[in-house]
Amino acid sequence: MKTDHLPQSRQARLALVGITKHGVQQLTAIAPHLPDAQILVSDKFAAQVQEFSERSTVYSGALRDQMADLFASYDQIIFFVSLGAVVRLIAPLLRSKDEDPGVIVVDDAGQFVIPVLSGHVGGANAWAEHLAHLMGAQAVLTTASDVGKTIPVDILGRELGWEVIAPKIHITRVSADVVNGELIAVVQEAGSPHWWTRTTPLPDNIHLFSQLNAVDLDKYRSVLWITRQDIPGQIWETLRDRLVVYRPPEGQV
Repeated sequence: MKTDHLPQSRQARLALVGITKHGVQQLTAIAPHLPDAQILVSDKFAAQVQEFSERSTVYSGALRDQMADLFASYDQIIFFVSLGAVVRLIAPLLRSKDEDPGVIVVDDAGQFVIPVLSGHVGGANAWAEHLAHLMGAQAVLTTASDVGKTIPVDILGRELGWEVIAPKIHITRVSADVVNGELIAVVQEAGSPHWWTRTTPLPDNIHLFSQLNAVDLDKYRSVLWITRQDIPGQIWETLRDRLVVYRPPEGQV
């Protein structure tokens, strides 16, 4: 099973939410495989989750009244509800991709697992793939770097403890260069070499270097620089929005 970046997400606070008969059936089937996940169901389905009573909450009334608490309390919220209903439920609560929890929808037939919110930075894409594997379903991913099986610029090395150093606009623009197939130089001077976690090969537009001075900056559109050294202001000025720097922790091989 391939679940890119899931190791960090395994520590996530999970909620499984069901409000329909078939949705609750899907929920109770997956719940044994996710023993740390909390369960939330409508009171009409209380009997179906009795075996999980120690980690279940049964609510009365409308699900929308539970949404604020769900957003505040969980890192990944897995809804066994229609996609349209979930979009309407979460819309008033959205803030930013750095703050919102991952939101995943499983259709009533258990055929598709769809990351709706915070799929990339929030880890919902990786969790969707994990759930799809457990259920024998299909994960439906739309994040460009995941679909294209390329470098996720904003979270590269996150599971290795790397710190990303660059203004957000730089990260956005370099991410666009990566997914658009522009030539990208990855310069690694420090840190673990095991940052490529996908099962597919590194894309052809990504080229590896051990030193920045080996890179023809007229040829390469953007640079990802993995280093512990301080970046001179002149380099930031020269590369501007073409550079993203990653700082591995001390002592990492």
